[in-house]
Formats: sequence, structure tokens, C-alpha cells
Amino acid sequence: MSDEPRSRKPIVRFDGVSKSFGNTEAVRKISFDVYPGDIFGLIGPNGAGKTTTLKLIATLLRPDHGMVAVNGHVTATASRAVRRCVGYMPDFLGVYPGLTVEEYLDFFGATYRIPPPKRTGLIADLLALTDLSDKKTTLVTGLSRGMQQRLGLARALIHDPTLLLLDEPASGLDPRARVEIRELLKELSGMGKTIVISSHILSDLEELCNRIGIVEQGELLHCGTLEDALVELQPNVVIDVEVAGNGERAAELLRGRVEVDSVELASEQLKVTLAAGVRDGTFLATFLVEQGFALHSLTRRAARLEEAFLTITRGRIQ
Repeated sequence: MSDEPRSRKPIVRFDGVSKSFGNTEAVRKISFDVYPGDIFGLIGPNGAGKTTTLKLIATLLRPDHGMVAVNGHVTATASRAVRRCVGYMPDFLGVYPGLTVEEYLDFFGATYRIPPPKRTGLIADLLALTDLSDKKTTLVTGLSRGMQQRLGLARALIHDPTLLLLDEPASGLDPRARVEIRELLKELSGMGKTIVISSHILSDLEELCNRIGIVEQGELLHCGTLEDALVELQPNVVIDVEVAGNGERAAELLRGRVEVDSVELASEQLKVTLAAGVRDGTFLATFLVEQGFALHSLTRRAARLEEAFLTITRGRIQ
């Protein structure tokens, strides 16, 4: 379970959830919470259980064991109430040949029993939000992949849900389309939407998420804030050091320190990897100055989500 304050009521609660398909256990005793305003990232390779987890929240699957609740409604017994507050976007848009963008959204608006006069203004607003206003008479099948993804978001928003479930929204997109989707999700978060997003594109989640869950082979290996994952789970602290002359001598001296795991040298630039458990690298400046070196720079490298992911799943991915 997450370590969020108990005073905050979660919008999603997973409590000891398992789900199997035949002999394959897709989700194994998973527990986590998602809180209002979160952009919660589910991270894992293909087949880790991310899509199954989203489908369990969306009431498209029922858990074999455990409990899933959304806004206090248990999905197994109150699916209608859950669906009213959830917008689900699968990894690929289901299209209807022959429908225009506007007709596509009107169809889904009708399924949620939104009155026709209200639908007209709502669809116009959603097309403006997703930058598709000039495509409203275009056939859905004629849209690019990036435009289809934006249309999928508009469809998921048609009934104004409080929770968005997005399954690999950036999959298959070119770099520009990925940036557009990322900025749109930030805007939706700013509008008060809670978002659960699954992806194996770690750089996108690093830009978006405040909390993450790392899943592998159906198990939740880590759940917490992105900062926790980046800081506490960084394998080793890495510091870039630039000295004024005689970099080889500086590297040799640093390799003799017990606090240093390794030193790589390129010209006068040193990449210093600290030993496991050593988090403070300020001693490097003091030591090098005492040894007579002039420092041009000393910078700690920011931890990356990819490093945290590889550390947490080390030995688990086959």
C-alpha cells in the first residue's frame, strides 16, 4: 500500500487483487491507492499486468480475489456507478467506418444519454480542447495515429469523468504527437482530472507522473512518489567533475577513496560513481582542492526513472 496520509480518501483502491486467465496469473495480490489529483503511472514491460490492472478498475474485468473500488464504489457490485466516473482509453481506438469525428463523439454522447442540445456544445468544447476542431467533418478512419489518440481522449471525456484510465496513450506516436499528448494530459490534470496511465515509455511518465507503480510478472514491486523512486532507488550516486589539468592524476587519486566505486575519465571530465550507500559527494571538492587541483565544475547527475526501474526489477525480467 502507498504511504499517503490516511486522511486523504483515495479515488482508486486496490486491495489484495489477483486475476488469472487459465494458468496465467496476470495480477498477483496487488494493493495500491490512487488519490485525487494524481497522475499515477503504471510502469512495466509488455505482459507485466498493466492492461489487466486498468481493465479491473474500468469494470471490464472482475477480480478473482481482493477488492477494487472507485470513488468508494466496489467495482464487482456497483459497476454502473463506477462507469459514470471513469473514462477509459484503450491502447488502440475502436473506430466505426463511415463516421466523421463529430458523429463519432455524438454517438458516444448519446450512449451516456446526454441530451442532443447539450451534446452539440460539449462536442465543440472537446474538439477545441484536443485541437481537432478543423477535423470535425473528417472520417475517423482518415485521421493520423496521433489525431486518433486525441479523439480517443475526447471520447473518454464525453461524460466528464473524474478519473481517466489511459492504456499506452503514446504507443506508436511520432515524437511531435507524443509531446502533444503529454501537454494535453498536463492540461487535463490542471483541470482537476485524476489520471492513471500505463506505459513502457519511461521518459514520458517521468515528465508527467507524481506517483508511480512498477509492475513485473503480475506483481507490484514498488509504489510511491516519483521522487522516492528517483532518489532512494538510484543504484549509485554519479557526480561529474571537471578539473583544470592532469585529469588522469585526479582519477587515480579518487579511485583510491573507499567512498568511490569507479571513475571514468574523458579529457579533463571525470564521471565519479560513488560506492553503494554513499549519498553525499561534497567530500570530492574538498579532497581535490586539498590535493592541489582547481575545479571547474562538480555536478551531481539527476537520477532517472529508467535507472530506478532497472534497479527495482533487477533479476526479475527474463
